[in-house]
Amino acid sequence: MIVPLTKRKADGTLYQRPDIIEPLLAGLANLPRNVLLERARIRDRKHPDYLPSECLLYFVRRSRRDNSDAWFEQLYKILIERVLRSVPRAEISKDSSSLSNERIRNAVFDRFVEMLAKDRKEPDDKLDFFEVRFDLAVKRLRLDAQDRVWQEESRTASLDDESSGTSDDAAQATTTSLLDAELLTDPLFRTRFHRAIEALPIEQRRTIHLLLSGWQIDSSDPSVMTIAKALNCSEKTVRNYRDRALKALGALFNPGDDQ
Repeated sequence: MIVPLTKRKADGTLYQRPDIIEPLLAGLANLPRNVLLERARIRDRKHPDYLPSECLLYFVRRSRRDNSDAWFEQLYKILIERVLRSVPRAEISKDSSSLSNERIRNAVFDRFVEMLAKDRKEPDDKLDFFEVRFDLAVKRLRLDAQDRVWQEESRTASLDDESSGTSDDAAQATTTSLLDAELLTDPLFRTRFHRAIEALPIEQRRTIHLLLSGWQIDSSDPSVMTIAKALNCSEKTVRNYRDRALKALGALFNPGDDQ
């Protein structure tokens, strides 16, 4: 049985999935997981086996009933890739439009992961509309993020003036927890952790990979190659990438929990 949505409209009626989605879900639910995963990886919307994002999200949400996180993580990576393809891509440039796109992209990613993490811990109705009109729901996230970014940029002329909202001490504590060398010796945790890293936006992914390789964020020694130099940005921007990445990773799993 396909689990019904619980969110209600202003008139009190329940949200309903499109007529084409509900019967499609019923058929997909009977497929072997490897077949469903292959269909989820198809990007061409015109392909006869293309899996609508509404359906993909349904199975991501239902995976919380599993005893293992492996199935969730495989579907999650594909879902996040679809979300990121729907928002402006940040080019390797330092012009204002590229910086704006980067911030919009990060804001959409942060908000979607936050909602998904909360829904995974306890069923919520905030993602119900995404199961009804996924593209429109992501577009609304993008427009909301765009409005916030433009409002912030009207008050400041530089991305470096943005506050990540996390003290460096707190960020360092999170870094120590998630990047703990002992935790990373656990093959299961290491595999899950690296899969989650690969789902991050490219700037955040590069930052975490370099941190794991032992690179410094910045250095007073001009001969030292740092993350800031490698990414061609400021120390504050690198810390912003790090904090956003760790927030997303921490929302998906707690390395201190038994998984």
